[in-house]
Amino acid sequence: MENFDSLKKTPLFDRHIALGGKMVDFGGWALPVQYPSGILEECKAVRERCGLFDVSHMGEVDIFGNDAYAYVQKMVTNDVTTMTPGRCRYAVMCYDDGGAVDDVLIYKFADDHYMFIVNAGNTDKDFAWMQEHIFGDVRVENNSAKWGQLALQGPAHQAVLDAAGFEGEIPAKYYTFTECMKVAGIPCLVSRTGYTGEDGVELYCAAEDTVRLHEALCEAGKVCDMLPCGLGARDTLRFEASMPLYGHEMNETITPVECGLDFAIKLKKEYFIGIEALRKPRTRKRVGLKLVGKGIARPEAEVLCNGEVVGVVTSGGPAPAVGGNYVMCLVKEEADENGKWAVSVRGREIECEFAPMPFYKRK
Repeated sequence: MENFDSLKKTPLFDRHIALGGKMVDFGGWALPVQYPSGILEECKAVRERCGLFDVSHMGEVDIFGNDAYAYVQKMVTNDVTTMTPGRCRYAVMCYDDGGAVDDVLIYKFADDHYMFIVNAGNTDKDFAWMQEHIFGDVRVENNSAKWGQLALQGPAHQAVLDAAGFEGEIPAKYYTFTECMKVAGIPCLVSRTGYTGEDGVELYCAAEDTVRLHEALCEAGKVCDMLPCGLGARDTLRFEASMPLYGHEMNETITPVECGLDFAIKLKKEYFIGIEALRKPRTRKRVGLKLVGKGIARPEAEVLCNGEVVGVVTSGGPAPAVGGNYVMCLVKEEADENGKWAVSVRGREIECEFAPMPFYKRK
């Protein structure tokens, strides 16, 4: 077996191997890309029934203090003024030039306590950036090692929770959370969030409880033939739902405006880091295409419109829920959406048609 000694491991590392997970290096973490059931079956389970993901590699950074609200307002593109305790909100942290430091999920516990969920590979960078910009009565703590995180996703997620047994209120609305619940007797924070395009919940527990929670949910999941799912299914599902991935659809050189995240950018705010840059007219945009010709286009493949190279593919692959191969691309603002589109794969042009995003939307 491959040696994973040099990689970071979630509390479920040994369990993934016991379940037959095919382990890979994902940004310095040893994680399962798939299980014996295979990526397509795992995707199908999430779309039709339920799937369970280990997302314990994600980072959790807490912000405390009397100036926590003012600090969060300064750090992110979205407006947290209307957030009440128990709410989540998606946002982006930007550099002064508008490039993305990271996209984050904000949890509000109280006026003096927020938590940012950050991308695993960015945790150290994000934490350093957040520390650099502290002012007033603000304390920032990287508590990532304390948490385990599981994502229970799919239309039958409630049946799995029922079978596992829980105490407390399951959050009813999307982007809300319940801080103190018990699932299978284990204390959890449960939020109605996810990265698959399906309804579901994400469960945060103490790192030392993660194995027990995973085992209990797998047992409860027998009510709907739930499958454990790996990174391959997670990426396919988020791609079908046209959700951006840091390092692909946005990065330090791609702004959230270019990525089309207008819903999470409040330019009427008085200030946030990068606001002036984001107020300038954009020169690039994110678009979706469906490949008409045979083939699959991967990131960095050239995108052509009316015979001219107008940009690059940022994510590409099959979208089994809707059929066919698709790409998300970053292209020039003036590229004609009604034009003749193609992608260049190893020197071969593959004809495409414009595809509105998201490619898949649950009923």
